[in-house]
Amino acid sequence: MSIKPAVAATPDPLAGNRQVPGLPSILLEPTVRAALLEDLGHAGDLTTDAIVPSHAQSQTRLVARQDGVLAGLDLARLAFQLIDPSMRFEAHLRDGARLSQGSAIATVRGSARAMLTAERTALNFLCHLSGVATATASIADSIRDYRARVTCTRKTLPGLRALQKYAVRVGGGSNHRFGLDDAVLIKDNHVAMAGSVREAVARARAGIGHMVKIELEVDTLAQLDEALALGVDVVLLDNMSIDDLRTAVGMAQGRAILEASGRVTPETAPSVAATGVDLIAIGWITHSARTLDIGLDA
Repeated sequence: MSIKPAVAATPDPLAGNRQVPGLPSILLEPTVRAALLEDLGHAGDLTTDAIVPSHAQSQTRLVARQDGVLAGLDLARLAFQLIDPSMRFEAHLRDGARLSQGSAIATVRGSARAMLTAERTALNFLCHLSGVATATASIADSIRDYRARVTCTRKTLPGLRALQKYAVRVGGGSNHRFGLDDAVLIKDNHVAMAGSVREAVARARAGIGHMVKIELEVDTLAQLDEALALGVDVVLLDNMSIDDLRTAVGMAQGRAILEASGRVTPETAPSVAATGVDLIAIGWITHSARTLDIGLDA
């Protein structure tokens, strides 16, 4: 069996600035279905079923009401089509597109009842994930002149981690570990319970496979020196000053990936990136991102 090399695709006019593969529907559907069931409760949509005739058809558009970055379009589509598989969802943009106020995102056609029943669930996903992508882009844009990348954390909303981390990638960021099971991150409490940094690292190495990386959190340059001597893969520089971050980069000289964290904003990110760190970890881009205002307009 021979496999032909991939041929570069013609640029897609619908594609956004950030080309990120979408998540498979089989991963999205359980979350969207659960959200719809939560909304429908035990009796369905009492308001819509009482007011809108069952035969009524409608056409509406998803429209951006403010500037931002689009994410979550597949979840919106699923919300409408799980209520009524015959609903037609025509996307005019792709996740990653830069939105302006008034941008037409998609047109929805079909049962008026289904449209109104699914509207809030579709918008909840679309507005939230677009908000995460927009927050991430605000950092990524501010540090585009530097080598550092913005990365998310495990500070995600319960049940939405895979979706939020997808939105971070759409916004131009990178993902930290997805859970407790795909990397080791030794923090201060682990060190306290092990008795020392050396012992914590030794126990971690003895308990993991050869494919798993070890990251160690430090908050002083002395701790960084110990981390480098122990040969950990990544060092998390927690709440260090700009001067200390710059010194840390000089000390490491590429021996470990350096990740800075601690109350970073779009305004302060460039000065952090300018120190030469590899990554900037930010929790608020997932746990506290503002929703992006998107509406379903007739």
